[in-house]
Amino acid sequence: MKLPQIYFSKLSLFMPDYYEENFEFLKSFHPLSRKNYDKLFSIAEFKEFKANERLVNFGDIPQNLYLINKGVTRGYFISESEKELTKTLFAPIDFFASFTALIENQPSGFAFETLTDCHIYEIDHKAFAKLCQSNFEILKFYSRFLEFLFKVGELNHIEVASLDAKQRYLKLRQRIPEIDNLIPQYQIASYLNITPVQLSRIRAKLY
Repeated sequence: MKLPQIYFSKLSLFMPDYYEENFEFLKSFHPLSRKNYDKLFSIAEFKEFKANERLVNFGDIPQNLYLINKGVTRGYFISESEKELTKTLFAPIDFFASFTALIENQPSGFAFETLTDCHIYEIDHKAFAKLCQSNFEILKFYSRFLEFLFKVGELNHIEVASLDAKQRYLKLRQRIPEIDNLIPQYQIASYLNITPVQLSRIRAKLY
């Protein structure tokens, strides 16, 4: 059933407005006209999630990209020893998804969950792919975004190989300044691939 327009007008009064903020973020990858940004905005659905909600399960064939505007989420996998290992923490403003599974249309080897209450846009990947096929400016944006992902991935590999846990913790605090107050310490320890006890020792020396 199609809801009356007045319903959406009233609903919008209670929804956070990230329209301009996200416009500036997307333009940081490649210049976008407002017309083309509106096309992207039209295939995104705003959702509010509580902490500890699963966005993508292991084995899911994902359908969406995600853009986070409030809160913290994580992407994680299960090691051969059946230990949960947090691969990445996401905070505003970040895109995230199980990209390989999304592009290849295959089951995800990662799970994604909220660690705090979150405001997230779900972006329909098939609709986004169609826009890329028909719109050169959006395709150029996507190309620049993929270049960005490659650079970030390469930098992360270098940091994991060359920085110790203390240095990586400090880097994390630079990226998400309030991280210690936002999520449990064991989640931070999982991201750093150390024990909570080791993290406590690092924090004790810093403070």
